[in-house]
Amino acid sequence: MEFRPCIDIHNGRVKQIVGGSLKDTGNRAMENFVAEQDAAFFARLYRNAGLSGGHVILLNSQDSEYYKETKAQALAALAAYPGGLQAGGGITPDNAAEFLDAGASHVIVTSYVFRDGKIHYDRLELLRNAVGKRRLVLDLSCRRTRDGFQIVTDRWQNMTGERLDEALLSRLSEYCDEFLVHAVDVEGKSGGIERELAELLGNWEKSPITYAGGVHSYEDLALLRELGRNHLNVTIGSALDLFGGNLSWNKVLELCGGQAKEKEEL
Repeated sequence: MEFRPCIDIHNGRVKQIVGGSLKDTGNRAMENFVAEQDAAFFARLYRNAGLSGGHVILLNSQDSEYYKETKAQALAALAAYPGGLQAGGGITPDNAAEFLDAGASHVIVTSYVFRDGKIHYDRLELLRNAVGKRRLVLDLSCRRTRDGFQIVTDRWQNMTGERLDEALLSRLSEYCDEFLVHAVDVEGKSGGIERELAELLGNWEKSPITYAGGVHSYEDLALLRELGRNHLNVTIGSALDLFGGNLSWNKVLELCGGQAKEKEEL
């Protein structure tokens, strides 16, 4: 289990928010933490710690008055750690190259592929042709419903009719290198992980998956390692002391690091 760091940018600032609270109208979100430092600061921190595979997410839509500032922060982070971070938020075949050329190792995509509540495989083909399979991450963030976990799009604001299960992961793995999955119902609430989702993802082993949402204790890390069968990667936001939380950045690195992983019994 690897630790994958994050840089979430909203209204031109690095923030941690309650995921389900994000609204394009009025550029609103319930904030857990607003950093004094810029995105490049966190990128350098992750670079110096030797962490890779983290993600920079633009949380404003391209129609937002804050999009230009948010994008500038994202590009500065990519420049500070070329090849070490993935970039997501409004990515299409038309603008993906800009983020890759700026230093992103991968681009992360949801909304371009999921339209009108379903997957558009023609768009997925265009995207794979534009950036290549090995540089594409699909964001399959989801909410719990009576029928399982349904994928959400447009910065977690709109439900789709697509159910997240092993069959879907297998189909989509033909197009991408990795998956990023936020458990939106628990994202930013520091109230514990989405156990059933972690177990579902842990049963599928064909591509790397990064899980995000609800981690708020070292016991949560142990549980995620168990349910994810030690091959799910994890990102932690609001609960991390970097973002005002109680979990020690250094201890999380120790518990998730390669050598420390063999020494520690979680």
